[in-house]
This record gives sequence, structure tokens and C-alpha cells, in this order.
Amino acid sequence: MSGPADGQVGPVTRAVLAGAGTVRDDRDLAERVCRACLTGQDVDGAALMLRPASVAREMLWASDGTATLLDDLEFSLGEGACTEAAASGRPVLVPDVCDTADACRWPVFAAAVVERTPARALFALPLQWGPVNLGVLHLYRRTPGSLPPDQCRDALRAASAATSMMLGSHTDPGDGPWLDPAIGNRAEVHQATGMVLAQLGISATEALARMRAYAFSEQRLLTDVAHDIVCRRLRFTPDPSSFD
Repeated sequence: MSGPADGQVGPVTRAVLAGAGTVRDDRDLAERVCRACLTGQDVDGAALMLRPASVAREMLWASDGTATLLDDLEFSLGEGACTEAAASGRPVLVPDVCDTADACRWPVFAAAVVERTPARALFALPLQWGPVNLGVLHLYRRTPGSLPPDQCRDALRAASAATSMMLGSHTDPGDGPWLDPAIGNRAEVHQATGMVLAQLGISATEALARMRAYAFSEQRLLTDVAHDIVCRRLRFTPDPSSFD
């Protein structure tokens, strides 16, 4: 399968972005991302889960029983490609689970994958925004082999787009578990954005993204986080992994 040159938007990312205005919720977004990967990547299965490194791990969508079983094995054994990707914030690409060099970090999980599933190559791509990990996009293939570089870039960009969309849906004023319907509170969000901008020396867009990431990680309303910043109870430091 031929793909786009570096710098161009690949078919998976294009499909994810095309549906940005019509996504209903996290599960709908997860299904769209996974289906786009199945169509545009040399993979046999896909899944997207939230918080894979915690006990609150939640499967949003899986393409088939193998994808579900791979997640169940990781949850049961406490190790695997997705768990490592979530903890490190970096992609974990395993071209061959039968290769000791590839799977030596989690031999029990690798052995279980070979024994109980047809998967022979695993690709775990974190949904990462600064210090916050929202989840992992997990792709598998029945035959060993690496993802072509253009497909890997495309999948990473699609995961990044999905991360941004998910953060936005959870922290913009509106309806939802962590959302604040009080539109009038937006003025304080703007004020807090300016304060974070000054604290970190970054753009307004980046400052708002940091605030959203913090709100998501703490499961708080963006407006409440903004209020704490304005009241100087919360200060962001130049290190994106630390907050005062």
C-alpha cells in the first residue's frame, strides 16, 4: 500500500479530521479512528482504550474478539504494549511478538499473546497531550512485520488529532461529565489563559491546551481550574509535568 510523503495528511488522519464536527461522544470517536485505521493501514484489528495504565482502564471500541482479548490479557497480567505506551508516552511498536528481542520487556504477556491469539505484530500509539495520557490506540496484525513509515506517521497523527478532539469535548463549556454549562465563566478562562501564557512564555493556544490537559487529568471543570489560576491557588511551572 502506498502512502503520503512526509508532511502530507494521510488517509487515516484525513478520515478522523473529516468527522470532527459530527462526533457524538468518545465511543463514536474511538470507532471512527479504529475503522479509519483498518481501512488505511496494513493491520487486521484495532482498539482504543482510556487510561490503560490504571485500574480504571476502559475499552471504548474494539474491532473484534482478538482486539478485546489482547486488552483483557494486558489488564490481567499488568504488562504489555499498551500499558508501556501509556506509562512512557511513546509509541511501542512490536513487529514480531515471537522475537525475544521485541517482547523481552513483558515475556509473560508475549507468551500469552502467541498462545491465545493470532496476533503476531502489535502497535500501541499513546493519546498523549503534554504530561497527560488519555489512552492508547492499539493496532495488531496477524503476520509479523513493521508498519511502513508513512503508515506509522499517519497513525500517530490520527492519534494526536483524536487526543485534541477528546480533550476539547471534555473541557469546552457544554454538556458532559466534566463540562461546565455556565458560558459566563469563559471570561475567567480567558484571564487564566493569559496568566499561564505569562508563566510559561508560550502561546495562548498552548496555554489553553495545558489548562485543558490539567483539567482532564484531575477530572475537574476547566472553569474551576481557571478560577484557581486567577485566584493564584494554582500556578503552572515551565516543566510541563509539574504544577504547583
